[in-house]
Amino acid sequence: MSAAPRLKIGLSACFQHADPNRPLFTGKTLQYVEQSIAHWLMSAGAMVVMVPCPTGETARGDVTLAHYAEWLDGVVMHGGADVWPGNYGEEPLREEWIGDRVRDLYDLAVVKAFAEVRKPIFGVCRGLQLINVAFGGALYQDIEFQHPGAQQHRNATTYDQHFHDIQIVPGSRLAQLYPDVPRARVNSIHHQGIKRVAPDFEVEALSEPDGVPEAIRLKPAPGRGYIAATQWHPEFHKLGSDTLDDTAILEDFLAACTKAKAQGPLEHHGAPFRDRATRLLRRALRKDRQKAGE
Repeated sequence: MSAAPRLKIGLSACFQHADPNRPLFTGKTLQYVEQSIAHWLMSAGAMVVMVPCPTGETARGDVTLAHYAEWLDGVVMHGGADVWPGNYGEEPLREEWIGDRVRDLYDLAVVKAFAEVRKPIFGVCRGLQLINVAFGGALYQDIEFQHPGAQQHRNATTYDQHFHDIQIVPGSRLAQLYPDVPRARVNSIHHQGIKRVAPDFEVEALSEPDGVPEAIRLKPAPGRGYIAATQWHPEFHKLGSDTLDDTAILEDFLAACTKAKAQGPLEHHGAPFRDRATRLLRRALRKDRQKAGE
């Protein structure tokens, strides 16, 4: 008896934009993944595929994000740069909080492409923030600056060794995954966070003591797929540490991918959004190239 086919899980790309002063790949746009999150998915036997941005000055052929959404069994939205405040109707309060508008357009298009065919989506850190914005939520541009009484959520020196506690919301799916863990310790590597939760999403965990949302999930309903996210990086958990064990979160996401795969492909809807997103992305990439001096 042959083994069941392995799940194929997409991983959104991180960007390093064209830089004429970079000694390697001078003037070229780089797309990459962070090793630990790929290894996290692979630890459960999944095949990991980076989903590259299909547009840009070197683009050829007709492969789209919709093709990746049809082929893959689910997608994980990567951590990384800030989300541009314009995506939730605000002006950047500081220049350093402007984010990455090109990557935002790409990530928003990835989320829409997978959501349209109800393939499971899981977000990590920036991924949580991007998902929240994609479905109508808003962010603190800087938690310590905008949230009275906020604790420090990011320490540039300690980075992934900076931690705080969370409270898991009773009755949530996350509480079901961790039935005897009302509170837990997680890493904290972000300065932005959820200010307004997107409609149809529920909060599954809150930071203590300041109450910033740390995990969200799309409320189950007919015709909806699996979308969940954590503000912390579950892939950074180390065996034997006192931080929340990532196993249940990973298994829950991959189980949803297995279920979606068994249900078979769905037809796409909402093509006008994808067409618009592609036009906006191409326009932003042209501006990015001009800024880099190409």
